[in-house]
Amino acid sequence: MRLATIRTSEGVTSAAVLQGEHCSTLPYPSLLELLRDPDWQSKTRELLSPTYVGEITLLAPLPEPPALRDFYAFEQHVKSGRAKRGLAMLPEWYEIPTFYFTNTSEIYGHEQDVPYPVGSNELDIELEIACVIGRAGKDIPVEEAASYIAGYTIMNDWSARDFQRKDMKLSLGPGKGKDFATSLGPCLVTPDELAERRTGEGASERYDMTMLARVNGQEISRGNFKQIYYSFPQMIAWASRNARLRPGDVLGSGTVGTGCLLELGTAVHPWFQRGDVIELEIDGIGILRNKIV
Repeated sequence: MRLATIRTSEGVTSAAVLQGEHCSTLPYPSLLELLRDPDWQSKTRELLSPTYVGEITLLAPLPEPPALRDFYAFEQHVKSGRAKRGLAMLPEWYEIPTFYFTNTSEIYGHEQDVPYPVGSNELDIELEIACVIGRAGKDIPVEEAASYIAGYTIMNDWSARDFQRKDMKLSLGPGKGKDFATSLGPCLVTPDELAERRTGEGASERYDMTMLARVNGQEISRGNFKQIYYSFPQMIAWASRNARLRPGDVLGSGTVGTGCLLELGTAVHPWFQRGDVIELEIDGIGILRNKIV
């Protein structure tokens, strides 16, 4: 299924199932409220209403997720970023799938304008895939972790690199370098929709899904979800150690290799500016588009 949070032409916000060009609304005010129902999967199939015929606006699938953890799971991105700073790869990176918590109050959906961060001169994107937790759990074994995934969506971890450098010099952060905007969308795709793309399970689980980024229609980055070093089951197992994950929690993958200007270099494209339109696309999920204003 392709799940979403929508706003109807009457101004009503609702969870919905997207079916091609059609949409079926569900009796929940948001996708988050749907996921909080322990029987959400069976009820979604039972409660499919007749197709909604009015115009809809796609909101972020989770406009205010309970928590947003962003990982650092693609080796190429980590290696390239460190190499550009003259740094060797950290051996500790291979020991744990590290993450940070980011702001859940500045979430943007598909086709929503993203404000340029005031005071920054180095606005960047990060092309990521994210999973959303579908049921609560703590100390989840990696072998069981995939069953906690409600679905996958596209994530743009907007980054003000000049702010980020100052934060990181203080051995904390990324702080203000990240907390002004995160985009999620266009919808949440349940794992069964992507089963033909999956191989392995647990730590070896991989999906063959091309990931690309465009600015003003020009492709600047291309990678693949299968290149990830740490699988989402590994990330879930680590995130849930001594901590409860809740329905609606978002786990970002971190940037796919070449998925940001920090890695590509500003010779490929200058830092992004007001008026630029950013499109992130992932096979099997769709396109997440935002204009910088």
